[in-house]
Amino acid sequence: MVKSFEQFELIEPLLKALTVLGYESPTDVQSLVIPAIKNNRDVIIKSKTGSGKTAAFAIPVLNKIIWDKKEPQVLVLTPTRELATQVRDDIFNIGRFLRIKVEAVHGKSSFDNQAKQLKQRTHVVVATPGRLIDHILSKTIDLTAITHLVIDEADEMLKMGFIDQVKEVLTHVPMNIQMILLSATMPQDIVELSNLHMVNPQLIVAKDSIETENKLLQYYYEVENKEKSDLISSVLIVENPNSAIIFCNTKQSVDEVYQILNRKSFSPIKLHGDMDQKDRLKVINDFKHGLYRYLVATDVAARGLDIDQVSLIINFDLPRNIDNYIHRIGRSARAGASGKAISFISNREYKYLDKITAQTNQKIEELKIPTELDVKQALEAFNNKQEKTKQIKMDKGFEFKQEIMKLHINAGKKTKMRPSDIVGAICNIKELTATDIGVITILDISTFVEILNNKGEIVYQALQKTPIKGRMRVVSKANKTEYEIAYEETTHTK
Repeated sequence: MVKSFEQFELIEPLLKALTVLGYESPTDVQSLVIPAIKNNRDVIIKSKTGSGKTAAFAIPVLNKIIWDKKEPQVLVLTPTRELATQVRDDIFNIGRFLRIKVEAVHGKSSFDNQAKQLKQRTHVVVATPGRLIDHILSKTIDLTAITHLVIDEADEMLKMGFIDQVKEVLTHVPMNIQMILLSATMPQDIVELSNLHMVNPQLIVAKDSIETENKLLQYYYEVENKEKSDLISSVLIVENPNSAIIFCNTKQSVDEVYQILNRKSFSPIKLHGDMDQKDRLKVINDFKHGLYRYLVATDVAARGLDIDQVSLIINFDLPRNIDNYIHRIGRSARAGASGKAISFISNREYKYLDKITAQTNQKIEELKIPTELDVKQALEAFNNKQEKTKQIKMDKGFEFKQEIMKLHINAGKKTKMRPSDIVGAICNIKELTATDIGVITILDISTFVEILNNKGEIVYQALQKTPIKGRMRVVSKANKTEYEIAYEETTHTK
């Protein structure tokens, strides 16, 4: 087994980014996938959630990017907007020192703004199939230079009815591309898709290790539906998790559980498919960054979303199929951490529990319902944790801020600002070269530019008295996110 990323003979900027991001050694799936993609093989990855799948394909694909090309070279298809955003961020961070520009293209976001960004140099596009086809038909995206196509969560694409759109996209990319398909399961339609469009693909199955299985403990309570509402608060007090996701089968059930916990001052947040995209992303980010301990959700939150350090999963409603159960509990015990999954089972749900235990071949033990005494004894520790200041979790990209500064310039497309104008002004600063300039994003009235190699302050100070495109501009340090501000506040108060 490969012990370090250096053994893959990756280019130095990639290795540097992996070090900053805390990648110490390759996971099982990464050890198998990276060499296969580097050797130009088509690859099918059948792997559990939380195994490092995104990095497994992103690392070798970015290793092949030709920076000077203007048209996209890598296309990643995802079934949901949330997953597209997450994958975009992961690829951007891994390619940070390569100055890779990554665009997310999905619905519920401005088509015109996406089209404007796609006119600029873009190396990687992460897209949902429907919105991508809109851009193809509108001729606002050029796929002629695509060398790598990644189909992420292929079985979910099939389940959500997007497989015909995926097939349509395949007719618009070059024939001789390298294809990578990721799927937790391999339904017949996915097998047929791979047989038709992939050339002698290498199947890589990353099996759960015994160590990982043992780190996720699975239990259930036998409880009638009408008693679940009382049980949920007792379990949260007794278990006293740092964070928990409570899964329900329907939006109505989510609303009911949310109201129950809210009335009992648990301060939860909720997530389901009927919420606006903006609200859904806000909920995911708030929970991901530790602003809330309890998330009540339908399965929209279970598939593929990268939320680390969830110590407890509660199935308030037991899912009706094995795939949903696996993806739900896969939110816990990720990346070597330990976790626990607890299901509430009524008499009528035992048949689903039996199917789950039979197909997973894993033991799910019954627990005794917490007594009033159990809850009373646990209450002090629970209240102490509730009163403590929440520990804010930072994005993976936060580590880059020590040597990368993002600057904002108050000029954009409406004043005909071009990347070459920014590069020219910065390269005229003493000791600065083009290699110190990261991703440049030009909007209608604003421009953002990343300065690498710890030279951000030098550039910031110099641009206060240096004209850009013949005029002095207001140049400022890009605003911190609300999570960075909260992180600094909690850090300073400790």
